[in-house]
Amino acid sequence: MIYKNDLIYIEKEESQIPWIKIFTQYPHKELSDCPSDLQRELFDKILLCEKAMIEFYNPEKINIASFANYVPRVHFHVMARFKDDAYFPECMWGKQQREMKDLKLPNFDDFVKFLLNTLN
Repeated sequence: MIYKNDLIYIEKEESQIPWIKIFTQYPHKELSDCPSDLQRELFDKILLCEKAMIEFYNPEKINIASFANYVPRVHFHVMARFKDDAYFPECMWGKQQREMKDLKLPNFDDFVKFLLNTLN
């Protein structure tokens, strides 16, 4: 667990790239099921996470996704993407494009500290 409040929580997805997931505390099935204050909180945190990843990692692109087919509750994936990551330009669920290699990125724990300063 990286962060939580009364409405949402954020956790890390294990991956070659910096990748976090933002979940609603209550298991709403669809975004439209969420009360408006929760919708605002989700989008506020998604944007703050995106901006933090851009500033901290300087990625080629940020990907934001919400599928929720396997985990049928509202959540969003926020990923920093790099030209040398194993899947770029495909999505992380797509076809791997090259062998995985060390991207020599700053430490994720340092990013978490940076992100927490942004969120608080």
